[in-house]
Amino acid sequence: MAALGPADLALVLMADCSASVTFAEFNLIAGGMAAALRDERVVQALVGGPHQLALLSVVLFSGANAQHVVVDWTAVGNAAQAAGFADAVDNMPRIARAGLTAIGNALAATGVVLDRAPASATRRIIDVAADGRANDGVAPAPVRDALVAEGVTINGLCILHEEPDLVTNFRQDVIGGPGSFVQVCADYKDFAEAMRRKLLREIGDKPIV
Repeated sequence: MAALGPADLALVLMADCSASVTFAEFNLIAGGMAAALRDERVVQALVGGPHQLALLSVVLFSGANAQHVVVDWTAVGNAAQAAGFADAVDNMPRIARAGLTAIGNALAATGVVLDRAPASATRRIIDVAADGRANDGVAPAPVRDALVAEGVTINGLCILHEEPDLVTNFRQDVIGGPGSFVQVCADYKDFAEAMRRKLLREIGDKPIV
């Protein structure tokens, strides 16, 4: 990647690939994330900041030793670059083996990804999309706290079809930082719209519709 000036946003999208996520559900994650990234308002928000540049990446995770960057840092400064990133997300392979859910380890690994972003960014955000709480590896809360102390905001997208109380867990142990929030998704069929709304809330400055 060529040298870049400062960006408005460095955003890593983390997606759960643990055993609770079927291959059909993973396809809904990939397709839904891509559809949200193609939304005109999302694209406008990504490129409409003072620097007209966002940096985006995707990490898949499952157990304590399974974190993979499947779409590396991509500079998005115009609609064509946004479309290219969305296409890469749409076609991302499920290379994280099915296993338990190690959100703490995934946050730590994603923090390293943020540290090697190709340019400085005004805001640094990690999104965690999952359908279950952490049940493997290090506890997420201390990792979350360390990242927040470094100026990172962590938001969540909770798919509630298996754990209706997942939002409470995420608020206690996963999200943090200025303006952090949890977006609720009732089931995987609703993932695209939930992701669209979450992205607009994170990067936009207009009412969400």
